[in-house]
Amino acid sequence: MYSGARFSPYGDEERPSTAEGLDEAGNWPAPRATTRLDARVALPGSKSLTNRELVLSALASGPSLLRRPLHSRDSMLMIEALRSLGVVIDEVNGDGTDGPDLRITPPAELSGSTSIDCGLAGTVMRFLPPVAALAFGPVAFDGDEGARRRPMRTTIDSLRALGVDVNDDGRGALPFSLWGTGAVRGGEIAIDASASSQFVSGLLLAAARFDEGLVLRHTGDHLPSMPHIEMTIATLAARGVMVDSPESGVWVVAPTPIAGITVDIEPDLSNAAPFLVAAVIAGGTVAVEAWPESTTQVGADLVTLLPQFGAAVRRDATRLVVDGGAGLLGGLRVPGIRLDLSTGGELAPALVALAALADGPSEITGIGHLRGHETDRLAALAAEINSLGGAVTELDDGLAIDPRPLHGGIWRAYDDHRMATAGAIIGLAVDGVLVDDIGSTSKTLPQFATLWHAVLDQTAPSP
Repeated sequence: MYSGARFSPYGDEERPSTAEGLDEAGNWPAPRATTRLDARVALPGSKSLTNRELVLSALASGPSLLRRPLHSRDSMLMIEALRSLGVVIDEVNGDGTDGPDLRITPPAELSGSTSIDCGLAGTVMRFLPPVAALAFGPVAFDGDEGARRRPMRTTIDSLRALGVDVNDDGRGALPFSLWGTGAVRGGEIAIDASASSQFVSGLLLAAARFDEGLVLRHTGDHLPSMPHIEMTIATLAARGVMVDSPESGVWVVAPTPIAGITVDIEPDLSNAAPFLVAAVIAGGTVAVEAWPESTTQVGADLVTLLPQFGAAVRRDATRLVVDGGAGLLGGLRVPGIRLDLSTGGELAPALVALAALADGPSEITGIGHLRGHETDRLAALAAEINSLGGAVTELDDGLAIDPRPLHGGIWRAYDDHRMATAGAIIGLAVDGVLVDDIGSTSKTLPQFATLWHAVLDQTAPSP
């Protein structure tokens, strides 16, 4: 139970120190799996849910309590941004082991005249501009260098269509600023959200506070990560805001009070992917605690995805258990697959890493939008696997993976948490893999390196 001073999501230091396992050059030697696993892991809360609930709590008509929220760089960026807009967010004792609960008290009026650091958090850069437009005064947005390369034109253009004064000097990207007048007219707008479902979610989260509500129409050919929009709609419904969808790609929100509530945050199921994949490679079992019976998180797709790689999946009380049998390292045949991941692209790095170790070629598509994430994940995955002797080819909308014997070397994370964890997966089966920035996992799972070692230390008895 948390019961102490102000919580830091990074522990005592913001990056793992040499004493925590880095070599003299600052690289993290990815541990090799040497035996079958019999492991359990408890993961912190979902980033996607935590940041949605923080936004809704800031716009609510009364206080909210978030129980067992995520404490990571992304969530702290959201917390500090909301505080700068006048929202009171207090840390309070709870029964979580990864940090305090959060009590959020919305102000009578949001205040501007501030600047917001988005870091590399897409949820901050795309969810908060519509919120900031409801404040009084100017609000400036900027972020890490990588964030300046992420597409933002849809957010900027949508705010202008709603009557908000936005200045981006024509970049369609960070940095930009807006001038809030305390209200947003709302009404009907059309956007192309093909690059990210976050453009839709950001508008829907604030729409109930617009004077005329919102009728939002998506005009693009495709819309990635629909489960994330469904997650947004579910979080709104829990607070009394109904989102109607009279036809595909159209959402309607009426002006409605947003209720303050107590929310239990689910574990982050996308962060479960590397740990569950470890069972397929090392063999044995890995169980994730407190796996929800029903959820809008895309990580739930692992239940059906991992069996395609030869694993068995079952529920054991409140746990999800993946059984890799003998494991790839023990002779399990891990087949190549053809997979459309358009609804769950954030699982791609872990599954591509697994496919690079499989027995046959794989093709993973529906993930072209990953080029606009923390880094160009398609180019990064291809470059890093190929640098270790692999054969990965970029497609228009995905990757073709032709497994080859891999060797050790530097695995670059590109400041991307999911690239770092993909390198850890490769290291389970390949000696000498060195991840150059394991600290990038602080974005959504600061405890990753510690949990990874703990899982690998929980081994099954010899048969």
